[in-house]
Amino acid sequence: MAFFASVNGEISPAAEARVSVLDNGFTFGDGVYETLRTYGGRPFHLERHLDRLRASATMLGIAIPATDGALAADLDRLLERAANPESYIRIIVSRGVGEISYRFDRIKGPTIVMAARAYEPFAEAQYRDGIPVIISSVRRNSPQALDPAMKCCNLINNILAVREAQAKKATEPLMLNELGDVAEGASANVFIVAKGALVTPPLSAGILPGVTRALVLELARTLQIETREESVRVRDLLGADEAFITSTLKEVMPIATVDGSPIGSGRPGLVTIRLLDAYRRYALAR
Repeated sequence: MAFFASVNGEISPAAEARVSVLDNGFTFGDGVYETLRTYGGRPFHLERHLDRLRASATMLGIAIPATDGALAADLDRLLERAANPESYIRIIVSRGVGEISYRFDRIKGPTIVMAARAYEPFAEAQYRDGIPVIISSVRRNSPQALDPAMKCCNLINNILAVREAQAKKATEPLMLNELGDVAEGASANVFIVAKGALVTPPLSAGILPGVTRALVLELARTLQIETREESVRVRDLLGADEAFITSTLKEVMPIATVDGSPIGSGRPGLVTIRLLDAYRRYALAR
């Protein structure tokens, strides 16, 4: 499996790539990132991911002087070097190299890292049968503390939630917000289907504005599926006809059970199947 990385434009095997131990991304988690994948060898909706990367960086006060065109060119060179049929991509931007202090005026940066390895698809059985999820005891960060709309490198609460899910043999933890409503997964947005309508928590629930989330809403409207962005309570989730999670890597992944209780029939529903098919058709056609 070819795994290469670019650090400020310098490409090397990922195991040989180096970032300073004084980099604020390492010493403070002071950075932002995006996860992408390719379809047909090309980064999927790179422009949307770069828009969100810049929005996250702005929230942290990190300037990204490189243009989107320059970032895309660097990524093209990396993908050419990796030469994978399909790639998993991570783009990380940290504030830069400092001195383990809050003297931001002394930091030299930013540091821009891109990594690409062979994409490993999820098992088709997960799409055919659905996945088990849990409602995590770990709450989503409050927007007043660390806004989930910012895709930052501080993922401790996500890690805690994922470890809890793994201990319970679940694929994904669903996290509640400070009001006790369903927010999102540790690495995915959440949708339910109720009486034929597609419902997902609004951005105001304290969630990441997922690129795949937005695409699924757009595709649903083209399929004449009613869509609503509104609060989802735990009882709404448990009483839904269907439910699924979305992310760049997971696409549209059906939920079979929540804490062991089946959603609907316990099998992927017709709306979920239609949206997964539409999403894959769309992605492969770009």
